[in-house]
This record gives sequence, C-alpha cells and structure tokens, in this order.
Amino acid sequence: MKTIVFQGDSITDAGRNRDNDSERGIGYPTLVSAELGFKYPGEFIFINEGISGNRIVDLYARIKRDIILRRPDYLTILIGINDVWHEINDRNGVDNAKFFRVYCNLIEEIKTMLPDIKIFILEPFVLKASATQKAYGIFRRETEMRAESAKAVAEKYSLTFIPLQKKFDEAEKKAEASYWLSDGVHPTSAGHELIAREVALALEGAING
Repeated sequence: MKTIVFQGDSITDAGRNRDNDSERGIGYPTLVSAELGFKYPGEFIFINEGISGNRIVDLYARIKRDIILRRPDYLTILIGINDVWHEINDRNGVDNAKFFRVYCNLIEEIKTMLPDIKIFILEPFVLKASATQKAYGIFRRETEMRAESAKAVAEKYSLTFIPLQKKFDEAEKKAEASYWLSDGVHPTSAGHELIAREVALALEGAING
C-alpha cells in the first residue's frame, strides 16, 4: 500500500485523534480519504499530521517526525494563514520573505530524503467573517502574499499547486462567507468539502498519471 499524508495547521488538523492514525478528524483529510478509499479500496494508507496553530516554521521544525519518518508517497501541504494571523494578534507571525525561504528549505529537505515523493501545495485562503473582519484588509493582502509564495515554491520545484482562494471567493457569491469559513479562516463542513474536492481531484490525477 502507498501512503498519503495530509500536512498543515488547524484547517488540516480538524480535531484529529493524535493517538490513532485511523481517526483523521472532521475535515478535508477525512473526506478525501473517504472518496479515494472508496475508489481504490485497500490501496492507500491515509494519515493526517496537521497541528493547530502551526506556522511554516513550526511545520519545518517537525519535518523529520511528521514527514520524513512517515515516508509518504503523496504529501499535501496547507500552511500560511497562521503566519499572517499570529502577526496580527501577537506579533509572532512569519513575514513573507521568511515564509518563502523556509518553505523552500522544507521542500528541498523532503525531496532529498524522499526523492520519489509527489508533493501538492495548497493555496492558503481567507474570507471576511468574525475573526478577520476588523483587520480584513491586512488579512487579505498578507494571505495573498503567502499564496503567491506558496505558488512560487510549487513552480520552483515542479510541484502541483492547488488554488483555493478563487474557489472560496466564488462560493461566497452563493452563500455568505461564514457558510464556508465559520470565522473567515476555519472551514465549515461545506468549506471542507470544497477543499476536499480540489485535493481529491489533484491526487487522483497523480495516481492515474
């Protein structure tokens, strides 16, 4: 069997049980695991390694334990919103230049240790709701900067980039922001389904490619 690891912050974490790999939380990792597990029974192990509150530097700090030693065949990464949010709230974020630099270091080390791995970079996103509305201009501008850096990382290392901000912007035209992202950051069940559809599509393309 091949292994798919979902990596990121609270959006990926989604209340997972960290003592049991088979309990992947209530977010998009579980939805993707359900769809691909149904289509390809017994072919994949699905592991959620997201940790709430993580910035790019936190993810990099646990690269060995939660990525390298897992030896995944496929890895998805969604990171960036806390690099912005922590700066706005606590002045402990990660500026965009450092975000890009550390992200590059992360990918280079993963590819050195796991040369055959297929990596998927998810675009960080934000909408205007309870947690973001007071500083939404800053949230949006800075998140878009991290999104541009994430895309640049994907392009630099020939990785698959999964756009999400435009998908959420389009979804907001159908229902208010909090319908998709409860506080402007954390997805509702509908928001997780939006992410899951894009991730499953990309993974399936690689599986069958």
